[in-house]
Amino acid sequence: MRAVVQRAARGAVMVGPETVGEIGRGLVVLVGVAQDDVPDDAAYLAEKIANLRVFEDNNGKMNRSVLETGGSVLLVSQFTLYGDCRKGRRPGFSSAARPDRARELYGEVVRRLEALGVPVAEGRFQEHMRVEIINDGPVTLLLDSKKLF
Repeated sequence: MRAVVQRAARGAVMVGPETVGEIGRGLVVLVGVAQDDVPDDAAYLAEKIANLRVFEDNNGKMNRSVLETGGSVLLVSQFTLYGDCRKGRRPGFSSAARPDRARELYGEVVRRLEALGVPVAEGRFQEHMRVEIINDGPVTLLLDSKKLF
């Protein structure tokens, strides 16, 4: 699984005129699922997101996690994180998981984050969404459950 994690002052997801997910201070996380991902990948991603020390402590150092700050996570499915742009001009998405499998593992990330005590707002799976992110810092990190070493 892959994730783009952005420390945010605010984030929101709209589907049409409706706001379907919204957070204040926290993390906006775009999540992509690969064909070969398994529940352990979702567990890794959830634990990493919950415990990333990207929020400043009293000394101005990035030493606090979203759990420690009482922030929230806005999680948005993003199959295009597995877009392969190496050949031609149109990205290929053959590495991305099929929608049913992606939905299952995306849901596993949500469940695990909530079990860790992180409030989670979501986008809407397989919908055209508009995502607003007020990136704080800016701080943007890439996570990949397959690149552990």
